[in-house]
Amino acid sequence: MEKKWWHNKVAYQIYPKSFYDTNGDGIGDINGVIEKLDYLRDLGIDIIWLSPIYCSPLADQGYDISDYYDIDPRFGTIDDLDRLIEEGKKRGIGIVMDLVVNHCSDEHEWFKKACEDPDGEYGKFFYIEDYKDGDPLPCNWRSYFGGSVWEKLPGHDDKIYLHVFHKKQPDLNWENPKLRKDVYKMINWWLDKGIAGFRIDAIINIKKKLPFSDYPVDGDDGLSSIDNMLKEATGVGEFLNELADETFRKYDAFTVGEVFNEKDEELPLFIGSHGYFSTMFDFSAESTKEDISPENYKKAVFKAHERVDGIGFLSNIIENHDEPRGVSRFIPNEDLDDTSKKMLAGIYFLLPGLPFIYQGQEIGMENLDKVNDINDLDDCANANIYETALHEGKTHAEALAHLINVTRDNARTPFQWDDSANAGFTNGKPWLMVNPKYKHINLASQINDSDSVFNFYKELISLRKNPEYESTLVYGDFSPYKSEQKNLLAYSRVGEKSVMVIANYQKDAQTLSLPSKIKKVLLSNTSKTLDNSSFNSTEIVLSPYELLVVEMV
Repeated sequence: MEKKWWHNKVAYQIYPKSFYDTNGDGIGDINGVIEKLDYLRDLGIDIIWLSPIYCSPLADQGYDISDYYDIDPRFGTIDDLDRLIEEGKKRGIGIVMDLVVNHCSDEHEWFKKACEDPDGEYGKFFYIEDYKDGDPLPCNWRSYFGGSVWEKLPGHDDKIYLHVFHKKQPDLNWENPKLRKDVYKMINWWLDKGIAGFRIDAIINIKKKLPFSDYPVDGDDGLSSIDNMLKEATGVGEFLNELADETFRKYDAFTVGEVFNEKDEELPLFIGSHGYFSTMFDFSAESTKEDISPENYKKAVFKAHERVDGIGFLSNIIENHDEPRGVSRFIPNEDLDDTSKKMLAGIYFLLPGLPFIYQGQEIGMENLDKVNDINDLDDCANANIYETALHEGKTHAEALAHLINVTRDNARTPFQWDDSANAGFTNGKPWLMVNPKYKHINLASQINDSDSVFNFYKELISLRKNPEYESTLVYGDFSPYKSEQKNLLAYSRVGEKSVMVIANYQKDAQTLSLPSKIKKVLLSNTSKTLDNSSFNSTEIVLSPYELLVVEMV
């Protein structure tokens, strides 16, 4: 594999609205990120991915962009961002922006002009169709947030436009070369400013199966999942290769794609040595959403890494801004403690690929326990989730309980810096409720505690960057071990050294037979460490949720 500058890096996702507020308006800002750069450097972070901070009406928390060239005043100014880029470089930290080009906001100048003249130049930047009341819609696709993907074009009773996400997020027509040219111009403008690259949002959606047609109904609403169309859409690679040629490859930029539905034979095209992107997120654990168990998690992540072996890098995550907190998803509530949190951290972090940490993950932030009213939350997807639960026969209380388990707001509550008012996030009124658990889960209580979740993440980062083990943990071969042993998740990384990651993913102890003797314990999530006599044996007993990272003889 050709070595790239970003292979040995550790990335950190910031959701700016909830990270740190410096002006007391209850909303995190760019200056808050700047103020915490030393914290991130000391943690060991090399790349920061900022969720969208562009001008936006925030119908979908910034993923509805009204101006690609400017910063929303709620977050700061272009000058603030320039200073963040510069201060990041001083600390060896690259800034990665979010690239959202499947859609824009209905308040973007392009869409305003399309509404003024649907048949003109900017009307062709979108999917606008003729329509009369009573006519069948062009297709029966369901939007990701519920309801039809079609909406009346403002000011035109005889026109409708396509939006596969929120109705305030009209889809951009990538079939139009002029649209693509304007998108590339914008991307290069940002790369010229000195950012390190982009996280690329919902990029598979840019290719639609045309002409529009219906798919089998799969819900009481008479609509069909957008995924049914995406499975049949072909040709997205032509767009993505042109995108990479016209932008990313010219700058040797780091890019990570939000990619779904890719086929095995397409993997070299996406993340190979001359792929569309540097890497793409591993969403394999998504397949366990309906039946989360240690065995399903193990099968999903092992399969994901085996299928890209020798092709390229995945970006490894346990949570992000679009998911509930990872520790609350993958660990039973009754077993959730610092030991099990550290176990989950070690499992994912040392897999092949690039580790991403989502803000608050490094201190073990958890889901909310409950809310009393749906209005206590913010996410635009909540209403559809709640109403669907009611339609399925759940009571109000049951629907709220279901919502609190799955809402994206779990990951969007403010960062818990300390146990002072509003978790130290703001001296104003937070835009979203603070998780009440901040009183006992916060950075201040962990930063000087050598046994804390925070310091365990520091140890993980330090181990991955240790010159003695870096080559093995970045480029070493990956092999699952004893995958048939229930609730054991173990794998080896073999290069200049032979390292094994071993996790007992259950609340009962279990015994493991090793392939050879242990030479050295590199990392453990328990106070117990193997004494020298254990090194003479190839059999060890693992305590509940114990994680060991060991160098083998």
